[in-house]
Amino acid sequence: MAGGGELRNVVVVGGSYVGVNAAKELANLLPATHRVLLVEPHSHFHHLFAFPRFAIVPNYEHKAFVPYTGLFADAPGPNATRHRIVRARAVSLQSNRLILDREWQGSKELPFDYLVAATGTRLASPGSMQDDDKNASVAYLQAYQQDIKRAESVAVVGGGAVGVQMACDLKEFYPDKDVTLIHSRDQLMPVYHEGLSNLIKERFRELGVKLVTGSRAVVPPAGFPNDDNKPFEVRLQDGSSVKTEFAIIATGQAPNNQFLAGLKPSEEDSLVNPKNGFIRVRPTLQFRDPKYGHLFAVGDIADSGAHKAARPGAVQAAVAAKNIAALIEGREPSETISVVPPGIHLTLGLTKNVIFRNPNVAAGGTEPFVNLKDDGREDMGIDGVWERRGVKVASSQEYHL
Repeated sequence: MAGGGELRNVVVVGGSYVGVNAAKELANLLPATHRVLLVEPHSHFHHLFAFPRFAIVPNYEHKAFVPYTGLFADAPGPNATRHRIVRARAVSLQSNRLILDREWQGSKELPFDYLVAATGTRLASPGSMQDDDKNASVAYLQAYQQDIKRAESVAVVGGGAVGVQMACDLKEFYPDKDVTLIHSRDQLMPVYHEGLSNLIKERFRELGVKLVTGSRAVVPPAGFPNDDNKPFEVRLQDGSSVKTEFAIIATGQAPNNQFLAGLKPSEEDSLVNPKNGFIRVRPTLQFRDPKYGHLFAVGDIADSGAHKAARPGAVQAAVAAKNIAALIEGREPSETISVVPPGIHLTLGLTKNVIFRNPNVAAGGTEPFVNLKDDGREDMGIDGVWERRGVKVASSQEYHL
């Protein structure tokens, strides 16, 4: 615990969309006795939604990494600078301290009163970056673009959002390339009403994206031989294969729960759901384990029953922040989340996109909400992302900072 007259710490682990929201919400609510410490190893905010596009389309990749400088710019009070970003990776969580992979202010131990886990999930590259520094990540995307450009044929393995978006972008940006998407089921993006799958398949037909469904691709342990500049075969479990010169892995996501290893559960499986690796939570987003009511989980890492996306995650961030403020004031946390049907804003090429929401069955709904649009931009409006992150840019060179 932070002692004496020192500021008391409320730690947020993870600086992606939901973690940033949680940090901002807390900064608006905490009394002057407490500060927010956002623990994040990346040098910059990673705008993950742009990675699939910017791995294909050149000239914008440096804008996908936004400085964190605007994070607490709007925090109230004369001492808003008390809130800080701790550039480090969380190694081990203990009841009232977090062990970091490097020193911050002379120690690898970060004491706290309350903690919010917002560590999310890992995607295969290029859905996630392999490096923490901006320059290395920009170089990775630039190299990926060149590999894509050289290949006459590309196979996309996985029919989720990243796979669908990359297949559409590839075929529209490089119409002469042979693009094939491989998916283990007949229905694409199976979390959603089949109407979305049907819509995507129609878009694939318009663009000329080939679709192979119903059998899982066999991914070699060392990955596909994309660096050999030679055609190879992506083998499927049903014995068939797809010949290609480059393969993109766009399958699944793994929870970032490694840092929980130091936390002792009060009973077996009380911390993490063994079926999916997500942190078990109450409707208040407190850890479900009764020993850890001062710990919260939000966004993709939380086993909340909510859809894994930024929009419901933002709502969860606000709920957790209000409940922490209540605990600090000596009140019982009373804010709870309500689970709504899954929805997504999905790009279907450089300008075409769709807003899709599953029917609200609980309210008697039977049909999904579908809003097909053609108002997208090649750069995905990335300059506006910087503005919304509180970073004012005076010259184009500043996007490289």
